[in-house]
Amino acid sequence: MDVTESVNVTDGTEATDAPGLSGDATVTPGAGFAGSPEVSETEPAANKGDATVFTSRLAGRRLLDSEGLSIGRVRDVVILAPAAGDPPRAIGLVVTLSRRQIFVSLGHVTEMSVDGVALGGSTVDLGKFSRRPGEILASELYDKPAGDSVVLDVGIAPSAGPRTGWDVSVLAIGRRRGLLRHADEIVPWSAHRDLFDAGPVGGQFAGLRDLHPTDLASVVEAMPPARRRQLADALHDSELADVLQEMPEEEQVSFLAGLGVDRIADIIEEMEPDDATDLLAEMPPGEREQLLAAIRPTRAADLRRLLSYGAATAGGLMTSEPLIVPPDASVAEVLARIRQPGRQRSQAAQVYVCEPPSSTPTGRYLGWIGFQRLLREAPATEVGRCLEDSGFIRPSLPQLQVATRMAAYNLIGIAVCDDAGRLVGAVTVDDVLDRLLPADWRKGGE
Repeated sequence: MDVTESVNVTDGTEATDAPGLSGDATVTPGAGFAGSPEVSETEPAANKGDATVFTSRLAGRRLLDSEGLSIGRVRDVVILAPAAGDPPRAIGLVVTLSRRQIFVSLGHVTEMSVDGVALGGSTVDLGKFSRRPGEILASELYDKPAGDSVVLDVGIAPSAGPRTGWDVSVLAIGRRRGLLRHADEIVPWSAHRDLFDAGPVGGQFAGLRDLHPTDLASVVEAMPPARRRQLADALHDSELADVLQEMPEEEQVSFLAGLGVDRIADIIEEMEPDDATDLLAEMPPGEREQLLAAIRPTRAADLRRLLSYGAATAGGLMTSEPLIVPPDASVAEVLARIRQPGRQRSQAAQVYVCEPPSSTPTGRYLGWIGFQRLLREAPATEVGRCLEDSGFIRPSLPQLQVATRMAAYNLIGIAVCDDAGRLVGAVTVDDVLDRLLPADWRKGGE
């Protein structure tokens, strides 16, 4: 059964350094790191300041939750075959957890270091890893012929240009003599493009998976049911959640039909809370309750609370997971959280400061601070000292009044508080637009 739950599982062994990743090297997406493979003392080094990480260095590293506790160990890197001339994408990790191999999206990773691979939270999908069409494991490329040499390692780096995530950037190639490896050179991945050929079917699905979720959602709506099911089977839960969030709710329900309660529950857990609530609201009560029973209790309780608000109110518009920090957090700490991969632009633009606890419903709401203001403050400044505003609205406020207030004060987000002054969520401008635009706006209003 595919179950998503919070785990803090220690594998019972001391962390030992796998080959590579020596020293104090740390990789935060978007930051520089020289990560050439440790294959011999005479190997060519990657350029200093490069952000390349070699996949063999990740094998054996601990997977750490947001508290630094060990969840499991990394075994491999999952690569998606290239499409439309773009580099192959590194999309996730294969992690061993209690003798089970699971998939962890690289979008959830905040840092890679000698201590391990750190996640932004402690929640992972415990469903058994199974490879989808178009996927290649990095370990399968090791020792494959590359001209007169063989592949010794695969280098990945933060994506360039408009894409987010990680791309395969280089290959370390050289000779292997018994247990000894000697890297002669590091070459662009495109020098051996044939190594990433996933075949006609795999390449076709890789091309679809490489589309922006909005574009893929448009393609899905034109697919016959059988083709939709094939695509759903080819997507990981997090990818499918991204696509669903770009589709009208009635299309979401149709797309999920026949996937099974456990798979649908896993997908809903990957969705943003407000989008998940809208989807559940479209389902018959019996099916909705069945899904809520299959979702981990803390998440289900959050979704039930959101479902209790009227659809056309601030409570029905808001997300229950805005970026919340305590007043004594430093500006540097908050900016680091904003930089975490997977953070939506609309949520990263504004931070809500509350007394503990920092999950909704929070302690007393104190106010908000915008990203631009944070950039102007000294890194050590406590955010509680630089609040911009403390205004909020109630969950029962009609959505039209929410839109009017945000337009009148040029707000990109607004806090939603209960009668006790606790933050229960926040409405962002994209939530308002999505609700007030015509139902067929995704189709160009035609």
